[in-house]
Amino acid sequence: MSKGSQRYFLGVDGGGTGCRARIEDETGNVLGQGLSGPATTRLGIEEAWASIARAFNAALEEAELSDDDLGRVHVGIGLAGIGRIGALEALSAIPTPFASVDFVSDGMGACLGAHSGRDGAIVIAGTGSIGLGFVEGRNLRIGGYGFPISDEGSGADLGLKAIQMALRANDGRIEKTALLSEVMQRFHGDPMEAVAWMDRSSATDYAALAPMVMRHADQGDAAGRRIVQSAAEHIDTLVRTLFDQGAPRVTLLGGLASPLQAWLSPDVRRRLKPADGDAVSGAIILARRSAGEDASHAPPPVDAE
Repeated sequence: MSKGSQRYFLGVDGGGTGCRARIEDETGNVLGQGLSGPATTRLGIEEAWASIARAFNAALEEAELSDDDLGRVHVGIGLAGIGRIGALEALSAIPTPFASVDFVSDGMGACLGAHSGRDGAIVIAGTGSIGLGFVEGRNLRIGGYGFPISDEGSGADLGLKAIQMALRANDGRIEKTALLSEVMQRFHGDPMEAVAWMDRSSATDYAALAPMVMRHADQGDAAGRRIVQSAAEHIDTLVRTLFDQGAPRVTLLGGLASPLQAWLSPDVRRRLKPADGDAVSGAIILARRSAGEDASHAPPPVDAE
């Protein structure tokens, strides 16, 4: 096939911490990759798109495609916050030189990549937590409504529970442990410093405490073990619920996926499968579907954040 008739497939994974892009030819050869900063609609549509554009422009530059080639590039974008009211419409209205541009949430992009576009589900255990999937044209969603009202078993949830227990131990309501003492040391032993920290802290700030909680739990700290075991039980429930709702396969993803593995119930560990590919792979699958390739069982284009 001549370059003049070749189609290209560009996938973008835009998340709250960074944005990645990759472009492939029709046979799946990687031609170029790009990186940029956070891309989420929480930052605003213009800033999110600017980050996406930096990533895909870097990939296009590495692939050495000319302006004349862009009309044969099909683009799939998995983006955090695409389900926010008006976000999809605003992004879809942005003019591009590409043959097609299609969007899903970053979670659904990860799910597409994890199962090579087949029916399946994922549980993400990172700063937040959520269960997502698609089965026979149905979207599945379990939890993930945001910290602190949801996101059970997440890094933010681990941090919150550790601070709550540290304050109770500081009052003498429960026994102090090494973990709870280390948490209070961060606030110089002063509960009012913890209150001041709370007033300005985000889910990401709470999740920054998760590695400390995991470390103490793995060392046998009673409070740490209690917190982590509870988190693992929440992840167990997300996985089991996805199977109960028809998911034929479930993959655990996110920064806590590996640390929590040993804490999960044996039946859950046995049923989890490794990911086939990453979220950028999922976005490329979306791009191929928008070009008319393997378009069966495609999920609806939008999943709420």
